[in-house]
Amino acid sequence: MGGTVLLTGAAGFVGSHLTDRLVRDDWRVIAVDNCSTGSWENLAHWHDHPQVQKIQHDVITPLAIDEPLDWVMHFASPASPPKYLALPLATLRVNSEGTFHLLELARRRGAQFFLASTSEVYGDPLEHPQREDYWGHVNCTGPRSVYDEAKRYAEAMTLAFHRQYGLSIRIIRIFNTHGPRMDILDGRVVTNFIHQALRGEPLTIYGNGNQTRSFQYVDDLIEGIVRLMAVNYPYPVNLGNPQELTVLELAQVIQELTGTQSVIKFHPLPQDDPQQRRPDITLAQTKLQWSPQVDLRTGLGHTIADIRQRC
Repeated sequence: MGGTVLLTGAAGFVGSHLTDRLVRDDWRVIAVDNCSTGSWENLAHWHDHPQVQKIQHDVITPLAIDEPLDWVMHFASPASPPKYLALPLATLRVNSEGTFHLLELARRRGAQFFLASTSEVYGDPLEHPQREDYWGHVNCTGPRSVYDEAKRYAEAMTLAFHRQYGLSIRIIRIFNTHGPRMDILDGRVVTNFIHQALRGEPLTIYGNGNQTRSFQYVDDLIEGIVRLMAVNYPYPVNLGNPQELTVLELAQVIQELTGTQSVIKFHPLPQDDPQQRRPDITLAQTKLQWSPQVDLRTGLGHTIADIRQRC
């Protein structure tokens, strides 16, 4: 394959796995991160590798790259609720100003542009499962809006560059993803449950536990990303696992897989927390011939083993 990819958020959970795949596919990766939520430790295995160049930079300010680029892939952003609620302005700016600067960079360098968006653009959805043509149900002034609305704006900006300049673009909406290298303390439900279980602490469920989620393993997500790179389709594509389960069921699976004696404790539900979340992946199946291949228990087993090693 070959060529050069500038990847922002490369030191994060998804970005580091994407870097691995791109290098294996013979791409050169310019890995950009400000490490506000990621860590270069996630790319330590590529230290001094000729195909990986690391740049510490916050893409809120323009990045000076004069060499030819084949892709600009924008994966930089706090993504877990505790992180983006702690960094509200940075989250808004990396998805607004950062997206604009990177789109301009792609346009100047003649590169294609790839935006990592999120299922959070659907908000607390009234349509279930969520298709890409669903406009969403988002509280645009609530605390979670700093992420939800930022990603909706980033999508609009990306499509505006496509319509005005003919820029070749791709957009994915990522549903809940887990796997090795997740920040153990990032506050997402999978890491929360695993970390608590391994420490023998109560598993914290917000609400009654009947809210639903769909969880995909990171390798499946990366495969979908790579397949979309090869398809000329400029509109959003859901990448997620349509297998739906309640948060309470997830907690019980993690109890079983970790062998913990931890009990479950219930706490009040945060504002605007979605009650249900499941992707319709018909478009990905049709356009990319993609569907998740790693079952929940296998993926959670890998995630648990990684967190157990790092706890």
